Amino acid sequence: MILEIIIGILGLLVVILGYTTFNLLRKSEKAEDIIISQSDFIENLSSQISKSENRLDEIDEKGTFKSDDEIGWFFNEIKQLQANISQFKTNQE
Repeated sequence: MILEIIIGILGLLVVILGYTTFNLLRKSEKAEDIIISQSDFIENLSSQISKSENRLDEIDEKGTFKSDDEIGWFFNEIKQLQANISQFKTNQE
């Protein structure tokens, strides 16, 4: 009688622990998928920032925007924005 109660309790404990382990594994895999998608997004964003930075440097080499005050001011503001955004690049390049 006592042996059957112990076996029943242990069996119930195995079922409960199995369910919680499976549930945690499922949640962990979901979190891993989210991390991978966010990592891909960050890499793509970093690549886009680098391309934008290179393009602005190409345009700036010609110096065509410094002659006009309004366009020159706007271009300088764009360069400042690019400098601020460039701080967020990853070092995986």
